[in-house]
Amino acid sequence: MIFKEEVATLLEVAMAAVVSQPQRDGSCQGELRRFRGEAFDSFTRWSDALWELVDGLCQPVAVDGIAHLSLAALAMRGHGSGYAALARGAIDDRQLRDVLAGHRPATWRPDFAVDCSTWARCDAECSPGRGFYHHPSRHSAGQPIVAGWCFSWLAGLSQDPDSWTAPLDVVRVQVGDNANTVAVAQIKALLPRLDRLEPSTPAPLFAFDGGYDPVQLTVGLAGSGAQVLVRVKSNRVFFGRPGPGTGRGRPRRHGDRFALADPATWHAPDAEHAVLDPVYGSVQVTAWRGMHPKQDTYRDPGEAMTIVEGTVVRVQVGRLPGRRDREPKTLWLWHAADDDDLDLDRWWRTYLRRFDIEHTLRFAKQSLGWTTPKLRTPEQADRWTWLVVLALTQLRLARPLVADHRLPWQRPQTTARMTPGRVRQGFGHLLHRTGTPASYPKPSRPGPARDALKAAAQHQPRNTPP
Repeated sequence: MIFKEEVATLLEVAMAAVVSQPQRDGSCQGELRRFRGEAFDSFTRWSDALWELVDGLCQPVAVDGIAHLSLAALAMRGHGSGYAALARGAIDDRQLRDVLAGHRPATWRPDFAVDCSTWARCDAECSPGRGFYHHPSRHSAGQPIVAGWCFSWLAGLSQDPDSWTAPLDVVRVQVGDNANTVAVAQIKALLPRLDRLEPSTPAPLFAFDGGYDPVQLTVGLAGSGAQVLVRVKSNRVFFGRPGPGTGRGRPRRHGDRFALADPATWHAPDAEHAVLDPVYGSVQVTAWRGMHPKQDTYRDPGEAMTIVEGTVVRVQVGRLPGRRDREPKTLWLWHAADDDDLDLDRWWRTYLRRFDIEHTLRFAKQSLGWTTPKLRTPEQADRWTWLVVLALTQLRLARPLVADHRLPWQRPQTTARMTPGRVRQGFGHLLHRTGTPASYPKPSRPGPARDALKAAAQHQPRNTPP
């Protein structure tokens, strides 16, 4: 049997073990504190309650709903304030995008990824703004299509072999909108922010998965200075530039046929690159310039098909990490840019780093509960999504400041190998050092304790005089 004194001793030892973890001093927290202040200034209504939700997301709390964030350490408000903040709060998204771009790691190359993710709301028939979108794990009538909200994420990519990204923009795709035009608008809004911060860096490179149309992206970003890298199917057919005409009849608009699935149609490449990678083994990258597909989206004034040229890239790796028994498939990419620089090594590495945004989306859904709350309106979903983006950014900035507060069955990790989930486990121990920009709550009515004390005082017997 454990007595009260022994329980107190055990609690003191446990607290001492937590405090004894190596914590950094406040001089190293300048960027994190600056980000917290700038992001807090972008909240225009219910800012204190909104920011308390951000700090709650960064702590190891099971986010089964908005109310669960009030159980986080140092939470000062009740669960009702979280729902009220999402319903009646306001966020200046333009200012918030400036803050996120200003805190992108300066050592990262300007490589970015764009991807769409669906927030399934199948049973919320009264929620406006729902559309039918692709969902990889949920099906409706046997098809991977669900009703819900679709969000387009734009994130900066790291060149290190980890799962960290820097989300810079999130836009909810309206019903009837084209995901390609939404991505183009996001990129055009980001480019001026990058030019103000990094004017001498190489041209930004934006990687897309196979669900995007390379022609629409190329035409939409022509003349912007951005590079486009899109995965294409292995059964696509392209055409080269036509040779000199014979002087008879109409000039040719298409050159030789280039079928990705037929090596006999491949002509001599314009550039080749070979490298021995420790993860993928022998990597062979081949590029053909001046290729164009047949498309029906854009037409010239004479109703002829517009020729949209780009570079076709073939990537062949020797092995797949963790899939030794599976033969790697050939990867085909489409690249388009305003210049003719063929940086093949950057292209194939950037596309493989593009999968980091999928790790970010999975962490946002499974750990931060991005799609867990049953919100009614899409405006509330927009605010909640911005809070999740801020939580992801705050965890990345706190990565070198948080000690490894691991669970007993987890392996110890160094700062260079800290994952977002591991940083979230120890972020709560950093809050008492960084402080909070939110003010303390000021209740407008007396709490339940006051009524209990008043009732107890009324039933207490009074002393009668002798």
